[in-house]
Amino acid sequence: MYRDYKCTEVNEKLIGKNIKVAGWVSSIRDHGGVEFIDLRDDSGILQIVGREDKLKNVSKESAVCASGILKKRAPELINKKIKTGEYELEISEIKILGKCDAIPFEINNSREVKEELRLKYRFLDLRNNLNNKIIKLRSEILYFLRNKMHDLGFLEIQTPILSASSPEGARDYLVPSRKYKGKFYALPQAPQIFKQILMVSGFDKYFQIAPCFRDEDSRADRAPGEFYQLDFEMSFAEQEDVFKIGEEILYSLFEKFGNNKKITKIPFPRITYKDSMEKYGTDKPDLRNKLVIVDLSNIFLGSGFSAFDGKTVKAITVRDANKSPRKFFDKMNEFAQNIGMQGLGYIKFNENFEPSGPINKFIPNNKRQEFLEISQANANCAVFFISDSNKLNAQKFAGEIRTKLAEELDLIDKNSFEFCYVTDFNMYEKDENNKIIFTHNPFSMPQGGMEALLNCNPLEILAYQYDIVCNGVELSSGAVRNHDPEILLKAFEIAGYSKEEVISKFPSLYNALCYGAPPHAGMAPGFDRMLMLLTDSENIREVVAFPMNSNAQDLLLGAPNFVTEEQLREIHIKIRD
Repeated sequence: MYRDYKCTEVNEKLIGKNIKVAGWVSSIRDHGGVEFIDLRDDSGILQIVGREDKLKNVSKESAVCASGILKKRAPELINKKIKTGEYELEISEIKILGKCDAIPFEINNSREVKEELRLKYRFLDLRNNLNNKIIKLRSEILYFLRNKMHDLGFLEIQTPILSASSPEGARDYLVPSRKYKGKFYALPQAPQIFKQILMVSGFDKYFQIAPCFRDEDSRADRAPGEFYQLDFEMSFAEQEDVFKIGEEILYSLFEKFGNNKKITKIPFPRITYKDSMEKYGTDKPDLRNKLVIVDLSNIFLGSGFSAFDGKTVKAITVRDANKSPRKFFDKMNEFAQNIGMQGLGYIKFNENFEPSGPINKFIPNNKRQEFLEISQANANCAVFFISDSNKLNAQKFAGEIRTKLAEELDLIDKNSFEFCYVTDFNMYEKDENNKIIFTHNPFSMPQGGMEALLNCNPLEILAYQYDIVCNGVELSSGAVRNHDPEILLKAFEIAGYSKEEVISKFPSLYNALCYGAPPHAGMAPGFDRMLMLLTDSENIREVVAFPMNSNAQDLLLGAPNFVTEEQLREIHIKIRD
């Protein structure tokens, strides 16, 4: 009724034939008695030619149906920028199917418009060619991942959306019960407990493209409210089994959709959390940046230089940085102060390997050779110094300086995907009240099992926990699960939980583990983050069809919003002033 072909389906065989197409009016051009329309559908653009005022009532972005004769353009009028550039449709009739009011922004330039306006008119923003392509790519990747998981022997199982509130992790989204006064469901932060129970239930390999809901603040790589992850779990599996599956999935995905960028070869590097913090100043290292942090604390011990003596001192050596102008060093010092440092010291070496700079005079003479060996300084380089009385602060500052140096000096290879696993996270840490708490997932298996829990300093116990990182973005966290109820109780006891508390807070999981639970492990790469990397998007909201804004508001539908008093009464809720 509306079309015989999509815009880009026209071809040589249809020349001279009367055909019908439909789409949106992308642009209108009046050439004095002859008007041209770029008609756009989800396949692409076809030029429409109208004579004798046939297009006079047509407005931009209206939905139309056009009938006419397909013609071949003159050689000098061919548009090589579009797939249908050799053809045009000279219309005999055009019908307006959906009239468009004045548009709030130009579709082709929508990505340059303020985000608040884009999200309010998201249905227009999605007509933008690039936005449209991203959402289509999202569908292709979902299809690819599902097929890949089935090929690897995983069974797709959906877990509940209405669940119980979790006492660990981020804030829950709560759903009040109409039937049970004063009680609440919670939207799942992750399918963690359900997927572990599935392993106890006898399913060997599970996966789902899982929706997760967390009441967290927005970041560039974290959408507020909800996100999706490729969640999978394996029975009778250890850490290395999960790594192999993760490598197979991610390598094949990025090879297919990564626009021919270089990809880390399998097996991906394994970096311990301790080494990652020491060498890169972060547990999410961007390995495209080849700068490495070294420790020079011992060089300045007893030196009398109060800014470094007795403190943690980190350094980063940058080849050829001595050639940078003075304003570069001033800019780096200003950046250091903005992130909380006192300043950023440095030493420059010229082509004759002669040092200069504010820190040079503070290097003890008897330690100078050791300094050169550790820093690997050479001619035409600069060594930057980071110091703090707190070791963790020094590491994090050094990590931020490392990233800033690479950005300013264009040292990051933009044509590659660099993967690594970060392993061996600490099981426990101390909070601001000096209380021992879980560092990450409390359901992880401690390395050394019960013996470690009984005999080791809790702060020295490592967990079988791991992250997978790509280009400085954490794609996934995962763990070997604690499948032994006795080890689980002891692990929670160290964090201050009694047996009764564990059983009351996690009754379903604890009960399941008491009935022959197999060893199991898994991970959950973030689907939105993978798509963000594959599309070179700077913000995760660009890869979601209908995202909330950074304040967790749905500007399109107007959520969150008020509800009626009657609705509140039904679910036994009263709003306090």
